[in-house]
Amino acid sequence: MAKILCVLTGASYWTLKDGHRHPTGYWAEEFVAPYSVFTDAGHEVTVATPGGVVPVVDTMSLRPGMAGGEENALREEAVIEVADELRHPISLQEVRLEDYDAVYYPGGHGPMEDLSVDPDSGALLREALASGRPLGIVCHAPAALLATRDAKGDTPFANYRVTGFCNEEEAGVGFADKAKWLLEDELKELPTQYSRGPAWEPYTVVDRNLFTGQNPASSAPLAKELVEAL
Repeated sequence: MAKILCVLTGASYWTLKDGHRHPTGYWAEEFVAPYSVFTDAGHEVTVATPGGVVPVVDTMSLRPGMAGGEENALREEAVIEVADELRHPISLQEVRLEDYDAVYYPGGHGPMEDLSVDPDSGALLREALASGRPLGIVCHAPAALLATRDAKGDTPFANYRVTGFCNEEEAGVGFADKAKWLLEDELKELPTQYSRGPAWEPYTVVDRNLFTGQNPASSAPLAKELVEAL
C-alpha cells in the first residue's frame, strides 16, 4: 500500500480580470476519478490544502451536463460525500514529502487563484520533482507550476514536456476572454514544452516522474499511470 498526497485548492472563487469573483473550487471528476483509482488499488490518500482549509467542490462540475449525465453526477457526489479525507485536510505547510510515495494535484479553476502563487505548494512541487516520486498534475492544476519560480524567474520544470487545460477549452467554458491569464499561455512562457490533444478528449504526457493531464477526462487515465508507476 502506498501513501498518496492529494493537494487541492483552498479557493472558493477565481478573480477575473474585471474583478468579479467567480465561484469555483476543485473539479469533482478530477478528485473523484483518481481517488477511486487510488483507493480501489489499496492506496491511502491524504488531502492537503493551503492553510488546511476544507476544500469546496465547484458546483458547476456536478451539473449533469458537465459530469457526463445525471447518473455520473450523483455517483461523483456520493464519493465526495463519503471521502472523509476531504473533511480533514492537513495544511500544505505541515506536509513532509518523505511521508508519501506520490503526489497528485487535481484542478478546477481554484488553483488559478491560490496554488499559482502559493510558496508552500511551489516548494513542495520542486521537492517532489527532485525526489523522483511520481508527481501527477491535471487540467488547471499545472497553474501551480508558476509558483515554482525563484527570484530570477527560473524553475526546475523548465523544458519539461507538459499538458494542461488549453485555450480552446477555456473558450469553450466561456472564460478565455474573462480570465486575467490563460494557463496554456503561461505554461509556454514558463517555459515548458507544452502540448495538447483534441479538446475534451483524454490526453496525458509523461516526462520522467512528471505526469500531466489536459482536462477532466484525463484524470482517470493519469491516475492509472501513477498507480502503475508506484
